[in-house]
Amino acid sequence: VQLQASGGGLVQPGGSLRLSCAASGSIFSINTKAWYRQIPGNGREPVAVISSDGSTNYEDSVKGRFTISRDNAENTVFLEMNSLKAEDTAVYYCYAAIVTSYSDYEYDYWGQGTLVTVSS
Repeated sequence: VQLQASGGGLVQPGGSLRLSCAASGSIFSINTKAWYRQIPGNGREPVAVISSDGSTNYEDSVKGRFTISRDNAENTVFLEMNSLKAEDTAVYYCYAAIVTSYSDYEYDYWGQGTLVTVSS
């Protein structure tokens, strides 16, 4: 099983970006999906979480600006980021809790990280 993240880049303050993360491999089901971010020198922190029932939670600083969504048919999770600020600059990682086709257990999987830089 692999998670492939894409969509990062350089954007000016106030701009928008859309991150995508596609899961592939022997997947039976995907439960919780999330986006985390990490600033150099800091730990990885959750930004947005979406459960299998579609319920969402957001870190306070991104509420009203970021939207997490999922396409279950394509095993993909998205993060729409609007009104970006300099403090949103970080490496963003996607996460998924996956039950594989060859196990009864749920395991944590991470994407490779995609850099988002907000700067003028």
